[in-house]
Amino acid sequence: MTVVSSPATRTNALALARWLFVVAFMVVAIVVVGGITRLTESGVSITEWKPVSGTIPPITDAQWQAEFDAYRATPQYQLVNGPAGMTIATYKFIFFWEWVHRLLARTIGLVFAAPLAWFWIKDRIPQGYKPRLLALLALGAAQGAVGWWMVKSGIVNDVKVSHFRLATHLLVALFTLGGLVWTALDLIALAKGERRARLGGLGALALAALVIQLFYGALVAGLRAGTSAGAGWFSMDAWPLMQGSFYPDGVDWTLGAGHAVLSDVFLVHFIHRWWAWVVVAVLVAVARKLRKTDRKASVVLHAVFGTQVLLGIFTVWSGVSIWIAVLHQLVGAVLLATTVWSAHILGTRR
Repeated sequence: MTVVSSPATRTNALALARWLFVVAFMVVAIVVVGGITRLTESGVSITEWKPVSGTIPPITDAQWQAEFDAYRATPQYQLVNGPAGMTIATYKFIFFWEWVHRLLARTIGLVFAAPLAWFWIKDRIPQGYKPRLLALLALGAAQGAVGWWMVKSGIVNDVKVSHFRLATHLLVALFTLGGLVWTALDLIALAKGERRARLGGLGALALAALVIQLFYGALVAGLRAGTSAGAGWFSMDAWPLMQGSFYPDGVDWTLGAGHAVLSDVFLVHFIHRWWAWVVVAVLVAVARKLRKTDRKASVVLHAVFGTQVLLGIFTVWSGVSIWIAVLHQLVGAVLLATTVWSAHILGTRR
């Protein structure tokens, strides 16, 4: 079905789509920096949330000492880094990654909010898109609050942040990424005179399966379930077997099935490993369906999920090497965007 749109509407739609793709790229970047922050245990290095003044890092020795003293009051320092002999130089390294993460978050907020206000004032937003753009703005604001809620769990309660809060933080970011990509693609369709896509069928199934996998990936990261240290003395750096067998020993069911499925390091790691193949099966079906109408999208989807599977295996084999694990998280975000693109193509054909 063709949608009749004026030249001005087409121009505005393309401008909005380009802007949303820039923001989406920045969201992918912050997901990567967030992965580095987690893997370097930097998340609780800044113990206060200062939305404005926090953009400027400590400069003088006295300011650095004050930040370090605040960090030394956290359980992470007192139980882990303090006994290990952390110096202020080491502290500056973890502070850097958390500061970059927060600065990038503020920058994304500005890059989204300022152009949105300009497009709104100039009346350049096509009909029906204002509520969706406001919803994306609200998601971005909520992400900041969720991020601080996550960090607080590591400052007050534990030596690390809650794995549930970490998963929430990651999924809100990825949901925002998906919304940005889908909306940009709808705007491109509007510029071409095509109708909006409708999410459903195989595309919706693929996204649902992928969200479950991403959720378990966040739980693995939060529980440190990908390493030997995260799982006690049992080795978790082998694939496809775990501890020499398909199903690992040591799964604790005594606290109930819900606890085991969501918080047991062995079972969470096991589910993340093998649910991946459910996702692969669904994405293969999506790619085969795409091949009939959009061969390029089919090839890209195959390439991205194939790369992600290999990176997952290499992450395990490496004992969770930081940079391989970061690449795994990067490609995970790219896979979500690619799956959204694929689902949008299928939705346009419906």
